[in-house]
Amino acid sequence: MLRFMPVGDSMTIGSAGEHTWRYRMWEHLRETYGGPFALVGPREALYDKATDSPTSYEYADPDFFRAHLAGWGEGWLHMAPLIGEAVRAHRADVLLVSLGLIDLGFYTNAEQTAENARRFVAEARSANSRIRMVVLPVIPNVRAADDTPFAAQVTRFNELLAKAVADLDEPRSPLLLASPPPSYDIHLDTYDGTHPNASGEHKIAAAYADAMHQAWDVGEPYGE
Repeated sequence: MLRFMPVGDSMTIGSAGEHTWRYRMWEHLRETYGGPFALVGPREALYDKATDSPTSYEYADPDFFRAHLAGWGEGWLHMAPLIGEAVRAHRADVLLVSLGLIDLGFYTNAEQTAENARRFVAEARSANSRIRMVVLPVIPNVRAADDTPFAAQVTRFNELLAKAVADLDEPRSPLLLASPPPSYDIHLDTYDGTHPNASGEHKIAAAYADAMHQAWDVGEPYGE
């Protein structure tokens, strides 16, 4: 059994009524991965905008392994202290990580955020020395389009994240830096300039799927 744990912020937890990219990944693995697998993690809910809390289970299709470690408004800063216990308790083999936008937007600069990413890796490995991780760079959102200093921080963090992945990658616990979806357009692939709509969900799932197929021969390319 290969256990995947999605880790992320609002783009990963999703909100009531959505499929989420986690669902798109689950569908893809069901179709292309030749062995047993599961999505694992300590949380299952979606974010409920009406109550401003992660309490909704109204998935567009609820019949999938919906476990995760994601939170609306959470970043590397918040997940680094949690990841060790989550990996240990749920026996995760592969982490699919999408974090950083919320850190840069509200909590830490690019250098501090990169240090928290390194701490996250160390904590995950303390729980499983053979953990594998696929990390997605921050996808610039609508704020980055209008706020030049913020856009510069996103660019700088992605550079530091790439360096951290290169520095920390090792054979027994490989790290992959997924390629940002090349055709991702915040005007077409999000519903508000940040959060993915259906096409955005597919493109994010494809970024992870293609990275794992190319590097580890897991599953198949995502396709159209």
